[in-house]
Amino acid sequence: MSKLIFNTEYRLYELKGLAYYSTRQVADEFTKRHADVLRAYDEMVATANSDEPTQLNSEGDSGSIVQRKIASNSDDDEVTLEFLKQNFFEHKYIAENGKKAREVMMTEDGASILIMGFTGKKALSFKVKLMKRFRMMEQFIMTLQNARLEHLAFTQAIMDAHEEPKHYHFSNEADMINRIVLGMSAKQFRKVHNLEKNESIRPYLSNEQIKAVEALQRADIGLLISIPDYQDRKSKLAAYFERMKLKYIA
Repeated sequence: MSKLIFNTEYRLYELKGLAYYSTRQVADEFTKRHADVLRAYDEMVATANSDEPTQLNSEGDSGSIVQRKIASNSDDDEVTLEFLKQNFFEHKYIAENGKKAREVMMTEDGASILIMGFTGKKALSFKVKLMKRFRMMEQFIMTLQNARLEHLAFTQAIMDAHEEPKHYHFSNEADMINRIVLGMSAKQFRKVHNLEKNESIRPYLSNEQIKAVEALQRADIGLLISIPDYQDRKSKLAAYFERMKLKYIA
């Protein structure tokens, strides 16, 4: 079952190839009470589902701004409801008291609607930075998806290199690359980062780490046939990785 994965580099969540932002983050980064952010969301949903004209206040808070946006499109209720469905969903997290609490996850489009009423120089700066984070997160997700496709070719190369492929052939080859790039095996990485057994470690790597793993996998596809000895391949790949690092440093 898919689950939300928090990316510490871009401070956004990933789920099924999409980037998400949470109401808890809105509250923290825009200095709001989480309860007030949730209230603004609830008012937005209530307005979208209401058949009655919306009573708007003039205080200029985020809730009233959102209501104006939706009310102005009251002739297209189905489009509004579909937008909410596609760009928001409710989620439970474990609060500091150990109990489950409510938050709402949103896409970039959803976030832009919810926070459009936040004003001031600081709020504007956060909005610009948030858009940049979404752009970088989208690039990260694309890199992650490409790495998964590359892994299929890598797996096939391992199969082709052995007359009778064993399960450890795959784990050994993958962990050889993990140790070169990460300094540890996938099992050790899961332990350090408190991940579940057999959970993919890829979503928890940095963008540069994923690119390095991807590059070494491509190189190893050729080496698996030309250099049958495991230790020789390892030395070649380790040397290649060091050259990659020097190139980026230079």
